[in-house]
Amino acid sequence: SGVDYPINPVVLNSEALAETFNKFGTYLLPQAYAEGAPAHPSYVSGHAALIGAMVTILKAYFNESFVIPDPVVASSDGLSLIPYEGPPLTIGGELNKLASNISIGRSFGGIHNRNDYFDGIMLGESMAIGIMRDYRKTYNEFFKGFSLTKFDGTKITI
Repeated sequence: SGVDYPINPVVLNSEALAETFNKFGTYLLPQAYAEGAPAHPSYVSGHAALIGAMVTILKAYFNESFVIPDPVVASSDGLSLIPYEGPPLTIGGELNKLASNISIGRSFGGIHNRNDYFDGIMLGESMAIGIMRDYRKTYNEFFKGFSLTKFDGTKITI
């Protein structure tokens, strides 16, 4: 089977390829998990879609602009808490950070890529907006609607 795969010589002769082989005994990219990559497809990240939906609903139910009073952070030795110094932390900002951290975490293990996490968050957001749009119609009393800031910064009322 004389199959010829035209791989650029720059790649084949790279120092990175030699170091990978010396360290892992294979030219294939190593995985963070000994059992290898999961058998499911990468796109989109299920974790990202789930947290995108959850955070979207939380932003609709809570006041996103509420500033968290007296936040603290761990000291450099990790043994105590010290006052946070920086720009104000809001509920919306912290929820967005939570969504990002959970979503991108799967990329650290080599399971997902950036577009898997970004598109997953956007898919979850879209699903949550659709669910809230349907729920809004079931309210018997007057309701102005759910208001929130989407991940792209757009403010909407459903």
